[in-house]
Amino acid sequence: MKIVIAPDKFKGSLSAVEAAQAIARGVLHACPQASLDEIPMADGGEGTVDALVTATRGTFRTVAVTGPLGQTLDARFGLSGDGRSAFLEMAAASGLVLVPESQRDPTLTTTRGTGDLILAALDQGVDRIVLGIGGSATNDGGAGMAQAIGFRLLDVDGRDLPPGGGALVRLDQIDSTNRDPRLDHVELAVACDVTNPLCGPQGASAVYGPQKGANSSMVEQLDRNLAWLAEVIARDLGRSVADQPGAGAAGGLGAGLVAFAGGTLQPGVDLISRTIGLADRLKDADLCLTAEGSLDEQTAHGKTIAGVARSAAEYGCPVLALAGSIQPGAEALLDQGLSAYFSLCDRPMSLEDAIAHAASLLERASEQAVRAFLAGRGRA
Repeated sequence: MKIVIAPDKFKGSLSAVEAAQAIARGVLHACPQASLDEIPMADGGEGTVDALVTATRGTFRTVAVTGPLGQTLDARFGLSGDGRSAFLEMAAASGLVLVPESQRDPTLTTTRGTGDLILAALDQGVDRIVLGIGGSATNDGGAGMAQAIGFRLLDVDGRDLPPGGGALVRLDQIDSTNRDPRLDHVELAVACDVTNPLCGPQGASAVYGPQKGANSSMVEQLDRNLAWLAEVIARDLGRSVADQPGAGAAGGLGAGLVAFAGGTLQPGVDLISRTIGLADRLKDADLCLTAEGSLDEQTAHGKTIAGVARSAAEYGCPVLALAGSIQPGAEALLDQGLSAYFSLCDRPMSLEDAIAHAASLLERASEQAVRAFLAGRGRA
């Protein structure tokens, strides 16, 4: 009996790799003879590099980059086992977790470190870059990233703009003379799990600016600046990005990657599923187990469990989901190929208790879910 195990991380407690290992232990308690295929998953946010390196039997690299506040820090990225693909997370270089709460100011934070990561990947001679852009601290439209890969963003006096989304009001010209030519020979696939446009009420600044430290006047300023950046991009680079779905992701980095680096924005879980060959690994599976910290109405809109369920449904493979919390709206997943979902919590407990014992709870829940599945097939 073949069982595919394809969980996402449990934020604050288990990585996707650790979650897969816990599920595997539970499955083997219920079905010792099972053949297991562990596939740690992600949707473009934290854990993307770990999942892709694990799935492709790759390796990790560490490089010095410019942090969101201009500090130098070490950021990790991955290479596939065959060395042809690089896996990056913008959060490793430009993430909100890298900025102390008291210093969060998206008028100043920069994506330059994400550009440094792209250059490091190009130095490895790869053919393809997969870049997850969740968890950003920035709202600069990818301006810092653009400067790192060779663009000059100039004011009316021909001076380079300083870091941050606040400086974009002074942008007068984009000079692409020194853009790194290696970008023309590499596929840049951007894992993006939101569809926000660059500007407006649903844009980068209005929706995500406050969580990065922006007050109402900053939000208005940043929104105007991103709109102006889009105008200059259209004039100087001939690319229209303002209304592209996903352009507002990561403080407008989605737009910047398209305009400056030739990237394509793709739903994160679908991109990652293709990269690791999830569909091929589900073709002959008898059962798939997936998991993440919480199921709710948002899970059905591009999150890992929804993507895994859709892939498995194409082959008629039953999919069981395990979650620490099951919220209203989770039932929408049943219309996307999910067979059933189960809570990890087998007794009343606090959130802290659930996080502390996540591995053992996941192990026990997976065992019981598989026993129920086998009983239904008359094989218990």
